[in-house]
Amino acid sequence: MSWPNRSLCDVLEEMRTCDKTKNYSYLKGLIEEVQTMGNRMEAALCDFKDMENSHEQKKEAEKELVKVKKELKKVTETLDEMRD
Repeated sequence: MSWPNRSLCDVLEEMRTCDKTKNYSYLKGLIEEVQTMGNRMEAALCDFKDMENSHEQKKEAEKELVKVKKELKKVTETLDEMRD
């Protein structure tokens, strides 16, 4: 099933229409719809922030891995020299 694209502003405009016509019969439903949209927006912003943090952590981990590999190579070379 396909849902029509409906923005937060569309729902708020419909709320204004409720007030203009003094027909509040569907206002509770509109309030719930706005709340749901707001929650989804907040969740998306948090997800985006988490994703940015994950990328930064990955870059830091990759830098650390390069350092550890260099260190391991030095230790391995030192051990090889000691064996010879």
